[in-house]
Amino acid sequence: MIIRKSPAELEKMRRAGLLVHAILQQVSGMAQVGVSTHDLEVVAEKMMKDAGAKPAFKGYYVPAAGSKFPFVLCTSVNDEVVHGMPSAKRVLKSGDIVSIDTGVSLEGYFGDSAVTVPVGDVSDEVKKLLRVTEESLQLAIGQMKAGNRLFDVCSAVERHVTSNGFSIVREFVGHGIGTSLHEEPQVPNYVDRRNENPRLKEGMVLAIEPMVNAGRPETKVLSDRWTAVTKDGSNAAHFEHCVAVTANGPWVLTRP
Repeated sequence: MIIRKSPAELEKMRRAGLLVHAILQQVSGMAQVGVSTHDLEVVAEKMMKDAGAKPAFKGYYVPAAGSKFPFVLCTSVNDEVVHGMPSAKRVLKSGDIVSIDTGVSLEGYFGDSAVTVPVGDVSDEVKKLLRVTEESLQLAIGQMKAGNRLFDVCSAVERHVTSNGFSIVREFVGHGIGTSLHEEPQVPNYVDRRNENPRLKEGMVLAIEPMVNAGRPETKVLSDRWTAVTKDGSNAAHFEHCVAVTANGPWVLTRP
Protein backbone atom coordinates (compact mmCIF):
# COMPACT_ATOMS: atom_id res chain seq x y z
CA MET A 1 0.00 0.00 0.00
CA ILE A 2 1.28 3.45 -0.94
CA ILE A 3 0.80 5.87 1.95
CA ARG A 4 -0.20 9.39 0.97
CA LYS A 5 0.93 12.23 3.23
CA SER A 6 -1.11 15.18 4.47
CA PRO A 7 0.17 18.75 4.02
CA ALA A 8 1.23 18.77 7.70
CA GLU A 9 3.17 15.55 7.21
CA LEU A 10 4.84 16.93 4.10
CA GLU A 11 6.00 19.94 6.09
CA LYS A 12 7.67 17.61 8.61
CA MET A 13 9.29 15.69 5.78
CA ARG A 14 10.44 19.01 4.36
CA ARG A 15 12.23 19.85 7.61
CA ALA A 16 13.95 16.46 7.57
CA GLY A 17 14.82 16.94 3.91
CA LEU A 18 16.37 20.36 4.43
CA LEU A 19 18.56 18.98 7.22
CA VAL A 20 19.77 16.24 4.89
CA HIS A 21 20.46 18.88 2.25
CA ALA A 22 22.50 20.96 4.72
CA ILE A 23 24.54 17.93 5.74
CA LEU A 24 25.25 16.96 2.14
CA GLN A 25 26.24 20.53 1.29
CA GLN A 26 28.71 20.58 4.17
CA VAL A 27 30.36 17.22 3.57
CA SER A 28 30.36 17.59 -0.22
CA GLY A 29 32.39 20.76 0.20
CA MET A 30 34.83 18.82 2.38
CA ALA A 31 35.41 16.13 -0.26
CA GLN A 32 38.85 17.34 -1.26
CA VAL A 33 42.23 15.74 -1.92
CA GLY A 34 43.73 14.40 1.31
CA VAL A 35 40.44 14.14 3.21
CA SER A 36 39.27 10.70 4.37
CA THR A 37 35.72 9.47 4.05
CA HIS A 38 35.72 9.06 7.83
CA ASP A 39 36.31 12.82 8.15
CA LEU A 40 32.99 13.34 6.34
CA GLU A 41 31.27 10.86 8.66
CA VAL A 42 32.37 12.70 11.81
CA VAL A 43 30.98 16.03 10.59
CA ALA A 44 27.69 14.53 9.39
CA GLU A 45 27.06 12.70 12.64
CA LYS A 46 27.68 15.84 14.68
CA MET A 47 25.28 17.86 12.51
CA MET A 48 22.54 15.27 13.05
CA LYS A 49 23.11 15.23 16.79
CA ASP A 50 23.12 19.02 17.02
CA ALA A 51 19.82 19.17 15.11
CA GLY A 52 18.15 16.60 17.38
CA ALA A 53 17.76 14.16 14.49
CA LYS A 54 18.33 10.43 14.37
CA PRO A 55 20.49 8.94 11.61
CA ALA A 56 18.44 6.91 9.16
CA PHE A 57 21.25 4.56 8.15
CA LYS A 58 23.23 3.89 11.33
CA GLY A 59 21.74 0.83 12.98
CA TYR A 60 19.60 -0.05 9.94
CA TYR A 61 19.41 -3.83 9.69
CA VAL A 62 19.56 -5.54 6.29
CA PRO A 63 19.01 -9.31 6.30
CA ALA A 64 21.22 -9.85 3.25
CA ALA A 65 24.14 -8.24 5.09
CA GLY A 66 23.29 -10.00 8.34
CA SER A 67 24.13 -6.89 10.36
CA LYS A 68 23.23 -3.29 11.10
CA PHE A 69 24.88 -0.56 9.05
CA PRO A 70 27.47 1.10 11.31
CA PHE A 71 27.63 4.63 9.88
CA VAL A 72 25.43 7.70 9.24
CA LEU A 73 26.84 8.13 5.72
CA CYS A 74 27.34 5.85 2.78
CA THR A 75 30.52 6.99 1.02
CA SER A 76 31.04 5.14 -2.26
CA VAL A 77 34.22 5.94 -4.18
CA ASN A 78 34.77 5.41 -7.92
CA ASP A 79 33.53 1.88 -8.78
CA GLU A 80 31.56 1.63 -5.54
CA VAL A 81 27.90 2.03 -6.47
CA VAL A 82 26.18 2.25 -3.07
CA HIS A 83 26.63 1.43 0.63
CA GLY A 84 30.34 2.20 0.77
CA MET A 85 31.50 2.52 4.37
CA PRO A 86 33.46 5.52 5.68
CA SER A 87 37.06 4.74 6.63
CA ALA A 88 40.02 6.70 7.94
CA LYS A 89 42.11 4.64 5.52
CA ARG A 90 40.11 5.78 2.48
CA VAL A 91 41.81 9.07 1.65
CA LEU A 92 40.46 10.90 -1.38
CA LYS A 93 42.81 11.71 -4.24
CA SER A 94 42.57 13.79 -7.37
CA GLY A 95 40.49 12.07 -10.05
CA ASP A 96 38.25 10.27 -7.57
CA ILE A 97 34.50 10.63 -7.42
CA VAL A 98 32.62 10.02 -4.19
CA SER A 99 28.91 9.33 -3.86
CA ILE A 100 27.60 10.53 -0.51
CA ASP A 101 24.22 9.19 0.59
CA THR A 102 22.57 9.98 3.90
CA GLY A 103 19.23 10.23 5.66
CA VAL A 104 17.71 11.38 8.92
CA SER A 105 14.60 10.93 10.98
CA LEU A 106 13.24 14.18 12.41
CA GLU A 107 9.93 14.47 14.25
CA GLY A 108 9.21 10.90 13.17
CA TYR A 109 9.60 11.54 9.43
CA PHE A 110 12.47 10.66 7.12
CA GLY A 111 14.55 12.52 4.59
CA ASP A 112 16.99 10.79 2.23
CA SER A 113 19.28 12.21 -0.45
CA ALA A 114 22.52 11.54 -2.30
CA VAL A 115 25.03 13.36 -4.45
CA THR A 116 28.18 12.38 -6.33
CA VAL A 117 31.03 14.88 -6.33
CA PRO A 118 34.36 15.03 -8.16
CA VAL A 119 37.63 15.30 -6.24
CA GLY A 120 40.31 17.46 -7.85
CA ASP A 121 40.66 17.04 -11.60
CA VAL A 122 38.48 14.39 -13.22
CA SER A 123 38.24 13.22 -16.81
CA ASP A 124 35.68 14.47 -19.32
CA GLU A 125 34.09 11.01 -19.28
CA VAL A 126 33.60 11.23 -15.52
CA LYS A 127 32.16 14.74 -15.85
CA LYS A 128 29.68 13.41 -18.40
CA LEU A 129 28.72 10.51 -16.11
CA LEU A 130 27.92 12.87 -13.25
CA ARG A 131 26.07 15.31 -15.49
CA VAL A 132 23.93 12.68 -17.19
CA THR A 133 23.06 10.96 -13.90
CA GLU A 134 21.96 14.23 -12.29
CA GLU A 135 20.05 15.23 -15.43
CA SER A 136 18.20 11.92 -15.37
CA LEU A 137 17.09 12.64 -11.80
CA GLN A 138 15.79 16.07 -12.82
CA LEU A 139 13.86 14.54 -15.72
CA ALA A 140 12.31 11.99 -13.37
CA ILE A 141 11.34 14.72 -10.92
CA GLY A 142 9.54 16.46 -13.78
CA GLN A 143 7.27 13.41 -14.13
CA MET A 144 6.11 13.55 -10.48
CA LYS A 145 2.69 14.96 -11.34
CA ALA A 146 -0.74 13.77 -10.27
CA GLY A 147 -2.21 11.61 -13.02
CA ASN A 148 1.10 10.34 -14.33
CA ARG A 149 2.20 6.80 -13.57
CA LEU A 150 5.23 5.34 -11.85
CA PHE A 151 6.61 4.10 -15.16
CA ASP A 152 6.74 7.71 -16.38
CA VAL A 153 9.26 8.39 -13.61
CA CYS A 154 11.24 5.20 -14.25
CA SER A 155 11.39 5.61 -18.02
CA ALA A 156 12.58 9.23 -17.77
CA VAL A 157 15.76 7.99 -16.11
CA GLU A 158 16.16 4.99 -18.39
CA ARG A 159 15.81 6.90 -21.65
CA HIS A 160 18.27 9.65 -20.74
CA VAL A 161 20.92 7.34 -19.30
CA THR A 162 20.91 4.77 -22.08
CA SER A 163 20.75 7.36 -24.86
CA ASN A 164 23.99 8.80 -23.47
CA GLY A 165 25.78 5.47 -23.54
CA PHE A 166 25.69 4.62 -19.86
CA SER A 167 24.00 1.74 -18.03
CA ILE A 168 21.51 1.50 -15.18
CA VAL A 169 22.04 -0.55 -12.05
CA ARG A 170 19.22 -3.10 -11.78
CA GLU A 171 19.76 -4.53 -8.30
CA PHE A 172 19.18 -1.32 -6.34
CA VAL A 173 16.16 0.97 -6.66
CA GLY A 174 14.45 4.00 -5.19
CA HIS A 175 11.51 3.78 -2.84
CA GLY A 176 8.60 5.40 -1.13
CA ILE A 177 9.45 7.24 2.10
CA GLY A 178 7.63 8.75 5.07
CA THR A 179 7.47 7.51 8.66
CA SER A 180 9.69 4.65 7.47
CA LEU A 181 12.87 4.99 5.46
CA HIS A 182 11.64 2.46 2.91
CA GLU A 183 7.96 2.37 2.00
CA GLU A 184 6.01 1.22 -1.04
CA PRO A 185 6.43 1.47 -3.96
CA GLN A 186 9.82 0.43 -5.24
CA VAL A 187 11.12 2.91 -7.81
CA PRO A 188 13.43 1.25 -10.35
CA ASN A 189 15.44 3.44 -12.69
CA TYR A 190 14.09 1.46 -15.62
CA VAL A 191 10.68 0.17 -16.64
CA ASP A 192 10.16 -3.28 -15.15
CA ARG A 193 6.94 -4.67 -16.59
CA ARG A 194 6.80 -7.22 -13.77
CA ASN A 195 6.05 -4.38 -11.36
CA GLU A 196 2.77 -2.60 -10.83
CA ASN A 197 2.40 0.80 -12.44
CA PRO A 198 0.33 2.87 -9.99
CA ARG A 199 -1.05 6.26 -10.89
CA LEU A 200 0.61 9.12 -9.01
CA LYS A 201 -1.64 10.96 -6.58
CA GLU A 202 -1.27 14.01 -4.36
CA GLY A 203 0.56 13.23 -1.13
CA MET A 204 2.74 10.44 -2.54
CA VAL A 205 6.43 10.84 -1.79
CA LEU A 206 9.15 8.97 -3.67
CA ALA A 207 12.88 8.82 -3.09
CA ILE A 208 14.11 8.79 -6.68
CA GLU A 209 17.75 7.73 -6.96
CA PRO A 210 19.40 6.99 -10.30
CA MET A 211 22.45 4.74 -9.93
CA VAL A 212 24.37 4.80 -13.18
CA ASN A 213 27.48 2.94 -14.34
CA ALA A 214 29.97 4.15 -16.91
CA GLY A 215 30.41 0.56 -18.11
CA ARG A 216 28.15 -2.46 -17.80
CA PRO A 217 25.20 -2.55 -15.37
CA GLU A 218 26.20 -5.61 -13.33
CA THR A 219 27.23 -5.20 -9.69
CA LYS A 220 28.57 -7.37 -6.91
CA VAL A 221 28.74 -6.99 -3.13
CA LEU A 222 32.16 -7.07 -1.48
CA SER A 223 33.16 -9.31 1.43
CA ASP A 224 32.08 -6.64 3.94
CA ARG A 225 28.53 -7.62 2.81
CA TRP A 226 27.57 -3.97 2.32
CA THR A 227 29.62 -2.25 -0.39
CA ALA A 228 28.23 -2.79 -3.89
CA VAL A 229 30.68 -2.25 -6.75
CA THR A 230 30.54 -2.47 -10.53
CA LYS A 231 31.62 -5.90 -11.75
CA ASP A 232 33.72 -4.43 -14.54
CA GLY A 233 35.44 -1.85 -12.34
CA SER A 234 33.89 1.12 -14.12
CA ASN A 235 32.91 4.28 -12.27
CA ALA A 236 29.41 4.72 -10.86
CA ALA A 237 27.36 7.80 -9.97
CA HIS A 238 24.38 8.21 -7.64
CA PHE A 239 22.03 11.15 -7.11
CA GLU A 240 18.84 11.16 -5.03
CA HIS A 241 15.99 13.43 -3.95
CA CYS A 242 12.75 12.92 -2.06
CA VAL A 243 9.91 14.29 -4.16
CA ALA A 244 6.26 14.83 -3.26
CA VAL A 245 3.32 14.93 -5.66
CA THR A 246 1.29 18.08 -4.99
CA ALA A 247 -1.53 20.01 -6.66
CA ASN A 248 1.14 22.46 -7.82
CA GLY A 249 3.39 19.81 -9.33
CA PRO A 250 6.53 18.12 -8.01
CA TRP A 251 7.91 19.36 -4.67
CA VAL A 252 11.52 18.40 -3.99
CA LEU A 253 11.70 18.04 -0.22
CA THR A 254 15.47 17.64 -0.03
CA ARG A 255 16.60 20.93 -1.53
CA PRO A 256 15.73 24.58 -0.78
